[in-house]
Amino acid sequence: MRRPHFYGRLSMSDPVFFHSTLRPTLAEIVAWTGATAPHGADLSAIVESLAPLEEASRASLSFFDNPKYFEDLSATRAMACFIAPRFAARVPGSTLALLTEQPARDFARVLAKLYPDALRPGSLFGSNGVSPGVSVHPDARIEDDVIVDPGTVIGPYAEIGANSIVGPNVVIGPNVKIGRNCAIGAGVRIANALIGNRVIVHAGAAIGQDGFGFVSGEGNHLKVPQVGRVILQDDVEIGANTTIDRGALHDTVIGEGTKIDNLVQIAQNVRIGRHCLIVAQAGISGSTELGDFVTVGAQAGFAAHLEIGAGAQIAAQAGVIADVPGGMQVGGTPARAVRAWLRGEAMLDKLAKGKKPARKGETR
Repeated sequence: MRRPHFYGRLSMSDPVFFHSTLRPTLAEIVAWTGATAPHGADLSAIVESLAPLEEASRASLSFFDNPKYFEDLSATRAMACFIAPRFAARVPGSTLALLTEQPARDFARVLAKLYPDALRPGSLFGSNGVSPGVSVHPDARIEDDVIVDPGTVIGPYAEIGANSIVGPNVVIGPNVKIGRNCAIGAGVRIANALIGNRVIVHAGAAIGQDGFGFVSGEGNHLKVPQVGRVILQDDVEIGANTTIDRGALHDTVIGEGTKIDNLVQIAQNVRIGRHCLIVAQAGISGSTELGDFVTVGAQAGFAAHLEIGAGAQIAAQAGVIADVPGGMQVGGTPARAVRAWLRGEAMLDKLAKGKKPARKGETR
């Protein structure tokens, strides 16, 4: 394939954006993760890189956790591989099997050790302290060791905790509180919000704008003032271009440890529990509540005023229009129990192919 015309005119001497800070031995990796190495294995070898199975070299560490990639596992040249004990016999003889029940999680731990700069957005300007060109209101309060990139505006009585990073062209409104060790990406807009410690907000997110609140009547739609707040508890992560509306009277709350993907819409008065996962382009309508450890697939949509129980799992593109009990798996539109949804889809597929569904007691 011919390269783009401009390629040869660019300087591509080092196109890598993240560089490893360590060169660990296998012994160190075993100590960090608690993985089990074969008895008598030489753990003095240095790991030069982390790589997927198909790209690994004789100096690479890799991992395997999906049977879909058995072919890549059998052909890998990796020095060592995190793998569950039930698959250990499939590891090539030239690759050291590091046994663990959580291969992907242990691989992520090692990645974090080697590439700490990739864990959260950093300064895009190489700044230290508050950069020239930042507009900080005299009544704002910024603690020690905060980095603020150029173009940012910080309003009156706003507070930013120690060791936080604020990217370029961010707008932080009056009275906003941002905790310690936070990272706010480029172009983020925050108003009417209280943000805990170790929170990450990726580029372009908008937090604290008014929700879509109107009362319809003859001739017009009356706007309802939204006077609540947004509260992001500790260790929350918000994806790029996600929007979180402030509450109307109650607060919009995102619980501790919850991770929200890019392009998600959270409406006014929504309450999301602890350690939830919400994937891209999901939309949650006003006053809906999610319990702890709820998982929401991509492009799922929720009607307003619903209760989603703890541990529920919502499939991608589900249309949720009724409460979901805790621990239940639902899918489809309207969302229903996964088994019922899949049976219905199978029946529709048969009808589309001109096959008559079997009646009870019949076999086909």
